[in-house]
Amino acid sequence: MSGDESSPAESSRDGLSRDGLSRLFEEHRPRLRAVAYRVLGSLSEADDAVQDAWLRLDRTDTDEIGNLGGWLTTVVARVCLNVLRTRGRRAEEPFDVHVPDPVVSHDDGTHPEHEALLADSVGLALMVVLDTLTPAERVAFVLHDLFAVPFDEIAALVGKSTAATRQLADRARRRVRDRAPAPDADLARQREVVNAFFAAARDGDLDALVAVLDPDVVLRSDGGAGSRLTVTLSGARTVAGQAVTFGQLYPLARPALVNGAAGVVVAADGRPLSVMAFTVADGRIVAIDVLADQERLARLVDVRGVHTGWSSGSDPSNSQTSSRGTRLP
Repeated sequence: MSGDESSPAESSRDGLSRDGLSRLFEEHRPRLRAVAYRVLGSLSEADDAVQDAWLRLDRTDTDEIGNLGGWLTTVVARVCLNVLRTRGRRAEEPFDVHVPDPVVSHDDGTHPEHEALLADSVGLALMVVLDTLTPAERVAFVLHDLFAVPFDEIAALVGKSTAATRQLADRARRRVRDRAPAPDADLARQREVVNAFFAAARDGDLDALVAVLDPDVVLRSDGGAGSRLTVTLSGARTVAGQAVTFGQLYPLARPALVNGAAGVVVAADGRPLSVMAFTVADGRIVAIDVLADQERLARLVDVRGVHTGWSSGSDPSNSQTSSRGTRLP
């Protein structure tokens, strides 16, 4: 190397140093991770997809990239689409229920690292429905409806015509609308309803439980392959029939935000036992999604980041949130 040559880390490749390129990439990382999480439903796979995008960018002549953000989004989406297609080809035992990775935050505010992940409505119930879509449907819906990517760009990605890609998104949108109702926007009201649920369960009050549940409520629990905790229940009376189980969880439940909505982390001896995400619409619980897979919980949930017990404003035992005292619609 001659004296006037720079090292690879310092050279101005295409007018931009590697450090400068890295800084630009970091500005786009939150959005890229949000795209990958919505498409994949897995935090670790989302991080892998984003890292793959960086490796590809690092090998690319940046003079050929007109819109860096759009280029990176396309790369991440293509990586995610390949992952989804690979999942479909795997010869694995199918799961009756699969709950995507939850994003768990403090109950009093979203963790800064999670803000981009939860910038739109991405409740766990929505993520469950996204898991039922075909890979092309999911990519088309996420990119267009959640990130405003034009259909012609998505069409090139999924290998369809623009019209066919529009139809993919339309089908996905109908399924999401039918199976994942939009949650109430008022987080305090969500918490009030969840508190009423646990108060009724603690008291063994079946009628109060039914009152706080939507008649068509669905409970999905993912305990992992072969676990007795992997079940799906539907209907207010059926779900309320688990009152004894829910009541036993009350002393171990810690209020938390799960994908930006009111939920709980159930923990004992510093170890997470389950994460429960509640979808509250029109003042009633329409979906309860539970992750009880111990292996996944150990990787995903740090109970040190979740408050121990119920705060004074969220304790189901206080007079405003008791099973008899909560005002229900």
